[in-house]
Amino acid sequence: MLAKTYGSAVFGVDAQIITIEVNVGQGIGFFMVGLADSAVKESQQRVEASLKYFGYKMPRQKLVVNLAPADIKKEGSSYDLPIALCTLVTSEQITCELNTEDYIILGELSLDGILRPIKGVLPIAIEARKRGFKGFVLPAENAHEAAIVNNIDIIPVENLTDAIAFFEGKLKIDPLVVDTRDLFFTSQNEYEADFEHVQGQENIKRALEITAAGGHNAIMIGPPGAGKTMLARRIPSILPPLSLPEALETTKIHSVAGRLGKQATLVSTRPFRAPHHSISDVALVGGGSYPQPGEISLAHNGVLFLDELPEFKRSVLEVMRQPLEERKVSISRAKMSVEYPANFMLIASMNPCPCGYYNHPERECVCAPGVVQKYLNKISGPLLDRIDLHVEVTPVSFDQISSTRKSESSEQIRERVIKARQRQIARFKDRKEIYSNAMMTPEMVKEICVIEEVGKALLRKAMERLGLSARAYDRILKVSRTIADLADSDNIKVEHLAEAIQYRSLDRDNWAG
Repeated sequence: MLAKTYGSAVFGVDAQIITIEVNVGQGIGFFMVGLADSAVKESQQRVEASLKYFGYKMPRQKLVVNLAPADIKKEGSSYDLPIALCTLVTSEQITCELNTEDYIILGELSLDGILRPIKGVLPIAIEARKRGFKGFVLPAENAHEAAIVNNIDIIPVENLTDAIAFFEGKLKIDPLVVDTRDLFFTSQNEYEADFEHVQGQENIKRALEITAAGGHNAIMIGPPGAGKTMLARRIPSILPPLSLPEALETTKIHSVAGRLGKQATLVSTRPFRAPHHSISDVALVGGGSYPQPGEISLAHNGVLFLDELPEFKRSVLEVMRQPLEERKVSISRAKMSVEYPANFMLIASMNPCPCGYYNHPERECVCAPGVVQKYLNKISGPLLDRIDLHVEVTPVSFDQISSTRKSESSEQIRERVIKARQRQIARFKDRKEIYSNAMMTPEMVKEICVIEEVGKALLRKAMERLGLSARAYDRILKVSRTIADLADSDNIKVEHLAEAIQYRSLDRDNWAG
């Protein structure tokens, strides 16, 4: 007798339906076919122990489990539940009133039959609805995540007996329904960190406002304790709120990586990822034997913060160059190739030298001659070329720290940022996949960032006197266009250019002595 149901496998951020067939015939032995990895093959022991725990028997005949299509690698422990149910059906130990072929069934079994959570539930639910399945039977801990998808019955089960009783018609389980839109819109602005708690640093706040308004990458250079990390952690609070499509895409990535907790729904706030400088290149961009998203993909639609940038390994920083340009990362292996989105804002911070006090207004740098330049050279020119704003952070004075005057809140800054972004969306409405000034190509910069003769003279003089490199030219024009958008100006004026020029500190020939 043959029993059949359906599961799913996740590749990248998309799911593919897997047919699970179990057949009991003459002979003895347990055989699993269909390119299953060790975790899938070990389901035999978990399924057998779970069945015995609830008084069922594992057939002592030849039992064949087929996972189709056979040429796709299956991994993980999520096939335990469908294999157990099909085994009971094909050995005639249970009779199902509901058709198992109408449902996607997934879940990892513990030895006592309790269902443990699995990864990648959201893309699976999306694919199940697309394919017209009636419902999705899964562990209760994953149910809220799957319930993000409407028009499909989400059936949460706690253990194997609940699943058996449900298909036998002995237990009615109401589909879980979650008002995703209500939860999403009510939690969009829930950020713990706010710029109103930052005293002083008004010039840095202005630079970060420009960064957020244009989607630019930025690096903050300053001594220890100047507030670089504190300021960076507040950047998501001034970015425009996530749209529903952005939230869905972001949630899919976190679902595949297994980063969504219990009772998780849509990711409603922009991600902020701050990996330690000891991170490997695979952990940063993604990969592994079975490719998983890395930190740059987990920061998709949000902020990737690299604290103490020169301390990161050179190879780790260099692998970011292509994702920064293409806003996606492709991971290729011998038998598969997956693509993860990686549209993030890169915010970095660093000390100006090993001792941390080069250019400090009060303390003297003790680094030997040439050490400062050597320290800066840890960051390659091509990577620095992809960073639009270089912001010098100075320590806050006692008067500023002790001031009781309230600073501008993140909500007030965000309103200006949203207004500037709306101008950009209107500007790029006919251009595919471009919606911010930072994404402009060199050809678009020439077309859109037109400056007057007075502005050209200023820019020429700045490049000559400050020793700015040629790569700074396009960056200055992009940033000046964002500053003009914040000022609600159609044209780039001289004052906009002048402000943009000051954000190219590391391009000055004499910056490091």
